Amino acid sequence: MTQRSVQQVLGGWGNCPVETCHVTSPESLDALSETVSRGEQSDYIARGLGRAYGDSALNADRGVILTRRLNRLLAFDPQSGLLECESGVSFADLARVMVPRGWFFPTTPGTKFVTVGGAIAADVHGKNHHRDGTFGNFVRRLTLLTASGEVLACSPQENADVFWATVGGMGLTGVILTAQIALMKIETAYFDVSYQRTAHLDETLERFAATDHEYRYSVAWIDCLASGRSLGRSVLMLANDGRADQLPRRLAQRPLDVPARLPLSVPFQMPGFALNPWSVKAFNALFYAKNKDRSTLVDYNTFFYPLDGVQHWNRIYGRRGFIQYQALFPRETSRSGLVKLLEKIARSRGASFLAVLKTSGEAGPGMLSYLHAGHTLALDLPNTGADLRRLVRDLDRILLDEGGRLYAAKDALTSAEVFAAMYPRLDEFRQVKARIDPKMKFVSSQARRLGIVEAVCPKPFLSSAPIPALHDRFSTCSRHAAAG
Repeated sequence: MTQRSVQQVLGGWGNCPVETCHVTSPESLDALSETVSRGEQSDYIARGLGRAYGDSALNADRGVILTRRLNRLLAFDPQSGLLECESGVSFADLARVMVPRGWFFPTTPGTKFVTVGGAIAADVHGKNHHRDGTFGNFVRRLTLLTASGEVLACSPQENADVFWATVGGMGLTGVILTAQIALMKIETAYFDVSYQRTAHLDETLERFAATDHEYRYSVAWIDCLASGRSLGRSVLMLANDGRADQLPRRLAQRPLDVPARLPLSVPFQMPGFALNPWSVKAFNALFYAKNKDRSTLVDYNTFFYPLDGVQHWNRIYGRRGFIQYQALFPRETSRSGLVKLLEKIARSRGASFLAVLKTSGEAGPGMLSYLHAGHTLALDLPNTGADLRRLVRDLDRILLDEGGRLYAAKDALTSAEVFAAMYPRLDEFRQVKARIDPKMKFVSSQARRLGIVEAVCPKPFLSSAPIPALHDRFSTCSRHAAAG
């Protein structure tokens, strides 16, 4: 039966912006193909669980295809660890099925409420990028529904250019149908974590450099409101996979089980005054004081997905929503870039209680994949309208001056000129897209804003010149607080 789209207000995880889209939710690959070929809407973008922060899974007044019902597990080889599944399978579902069998993800983002298709489209990374790279490194093949209706098999060996345009391509090459991914064998569902406090940024970076060879996973919570001698003070969380012989007796009998916990929940949008520089400063001081140096075993939910234990945590930012600004600096300029960025945040008193610093390794083959060797800092910033737009312009300027870039899966405000300056392989991506999608059937609001789907010719960026005006939709994003 032909499925018609319905109008629905959607937002990213930051609820900023929110847009009215025409949404379909096919329950089979045939229904998905029929939706695209029928062309009720001029163009479409696939959407999984909506955890991209900005507008990469939105398509204002046009088509959005929900893939969450395309969530079958198709095959698993327990000898090689190769799993084949449909793109709408979530990491949460996979963990529930595979961890008790002794398998886990080779890398994972900070939430398990993402789909396999979304993880490929964003080429997600985790706390082990300096060792293992991005999720795309572990995708052995995928099938892609293209604009012509063809189902194209892609891998690093077959249709390789389309494969590496799709990995990190934010859904703009077509709809990912299925994927084969390599899972990682584990002894336990636990991780051996060392918590280490640092007094300032230099010590944080030195500790990263000294321990990267020792720990497979590393991340730091960073106090982004600290200043002066305490600028960049952090709590590092360094970990390796837990071994069975490390578990205490109460856990050793069932090493692949994790305790069930009732999730907390934020029941409503918090008032705007609840999150402010004073409350965030108090939280940061408490978090830093509480996390003294220690080593302990924690389960995978606690280590990788702490915020997943609080349902609807994005509501703490209130009806106006927030953005996540994730900056990457190359290793050669990361210290100077991070100092400038942290000083700017501290002066602006941007109320980010969540600030995460990680080390990144070498770049992967994805044309629009985010990471290369350096350090990445992710900041949650509440929407303060014009003040935030001015702050973001300043942060973008720092990034460009230091040779850095932003992560498309988190971006909500960057201009086409800035994005083009950050991604030197953009034209290569456009050429692949033009070949397999000449009529631009797969488009998102972000792709239009960033000029990815158009041949934008950016002017050279000079540090003394103003960054072009950012998108005006951002000032109206509080109209639909319950979106997404």
